[in-house]
Amino acid sequence: MEIIYCHAVQSCCAVDFKGVKELDPHRLKLPVAREKGVSSVVIESGFTSSRHSHLYSSRLKKVGQHRVSTTVCSVNRYEDATASVLSDSYDPYVLDGEGGLRSLTGTRQAATPKVSIPSLPDEENGDNSAQISSCFWEWKPNLNVHYETSGSENVNSPPVLFLPGFGTGSFHYKKQLKDLGRDYRAFALDFLGQGMSLPHEDPTLQSEDGNKYMLPGQNDIWGFGDESETWANKLVYSADLWRDQVQNFIEEVIKEPVYLVGNSLGGFVALYFAACNPHLVKGVTLLNATPVWGFLPNPERSPRLSRLFPWTGTFPLPSGVRKLVEVLWLKISDPRSIAKILEQVYADHSTNVDDVFAHIVKATQHPAAAASFASIMFAPQAQLSFKEALSRCQTNNTPICLAYGKEDPWVMPICGIQVKNQVPDAPYYEISPAGHCPHDEVPEVVNFLLRGWIKNLESGGSTVLPLLDEPENLCYEVTKDLEFSRGGSKKSVRVQFHGSNYSIWSWLNSQFKPIFERRLGQPST
Repeated sequence: MEIIYCHAVQSCCAVDFKGVKELDPHRLKLPVAREKGVSSVVIESGFTSSRHSHLYSSRLKKVGQHRVSTTVCSVNRYEDATASVLSDSYDPYVLDGEGGLRSLTGTRQAATPKVSIPSLPDEENGDNSAQISSCFWEWKPNLNVHYETSGSENVNSPPVLFLPGFGTGSFHYKKQLKDLGRDYRAFALDFLGQGMSLPHEDPTLQSEDGNKYMLPGQNDIWGFGDESETWANKLVYSADLWRDQVQNFIEEVIKEPVYLVGNSLGGFVALYFAACNPHLVKGVTLLNATPVWGFLPNPERSPRLSRLFPWTGTFPLPSGVRKLVEVLWLKISDPRSIAKILEQVYADHSTNVDDVFAHIVKATQHPAAAASFASIMFAPQAQLSFKEALSRCQTNNTPICLAYGKEDPWVMPICGIQVKNQVPDAPYYEISPAGHCPHDEVPEVVNFLLRGWIKNLESGGSTVLPLLDEPENLCYEVTKDLEFSRGGSKKSVRVQFHGSNYSIWSWLNSQFKPIFERRLGQPST
């Protein structure tokens, strides 16, 4: 092997392909120069950053990534030259004629770059954290909305509104409010029918001769009366209701456009709201957003089909639904069931979920909780599907950021990839290990990504996105280990940034390639 040309500043190299017969530059898709029996391939990136060519990288077995290096390759026999494609982000290697990779440095893969990020504020050690205030906002008669807020003194900073998942509330964003509230005005909302946004009185009336409905183990139960109260007439805890709730909350309480952050159900509502009210949204971050919500057809979209269903979540509950709700509710509200669900959705079982567990259990003990759960489950679908809302946000140029826990057993990575596939320019961060609630499991990482993304938008792009060294890297893939302190020890979480070139095919390749490699055996060194 002979190196013909090498220029580190431009990240270029020329490689001797002596002995290679019938080298076809069109098949190789690289510029090739021939002179006196020597064939050389020149690769230029123009940058000495951590980016690499997405087009070519899928043809190589990676032996290092995300570091500046000059790539050298030699083909001993031209039996499969079409597989020998080079990229500037790898260590030097030798590709033998049978497709094997051999590192010239003696190492098969370079270590993933590590980045230290801030920890959460430690109040016990004197760190200043933002103070959280618990508030109620009367939206409509007898419909009081609970929310928590911090950072009210940051009057010149943009507001950030957090929307919770199903069965949780503003308490699930305590780690964001305490930390991000030091820089922004932060708000976390309880959807009506969840958390502490449950009614303060029974939404139904009991007839004088009627028998009061009781659930085993509960002394009082609301919503099972004979007719609806006036204020609760046509009340349904649906995505449409929550969209309107968020709209009025922003208009009346925050009073200016916000950055929306939603987990699971909250992600669905955030996207749906942004699609309908782009003038009130500065950007949307989806944290393992559920791509589907609601089982029954929407009456405005499918009026004929919706008439086939006699009940759509209004009060009171029909007699035929009550028995079903009784069975389901007794199972779902059991503290043992709640503990099992939390164990399932958190990838790192060392995460302390005691506070989250206590808040969820307390909410299930509210007399309106069972009927509210039934209304949520039987509510019709939103007027827009998740895909339609995403398309509308794209048309409106609403910035979108994706941050998904890789080990989520419910909203699996393929769901995030599908969103990325529809909105290629949206930055997509895949966090591991992290499950369905990355904001609570690895809040240090999520807060770091949120800060960086907001700074990028607020600066008009002059501040690069988190994990990127250069703005031009937006098209490529970057993997880094983020390190932070927690509880007196170091913790590391791997985050992969997928740029605009990433697609569902890239994801499939990354999933199946290791399987094929294991079956075929590792290349010899």
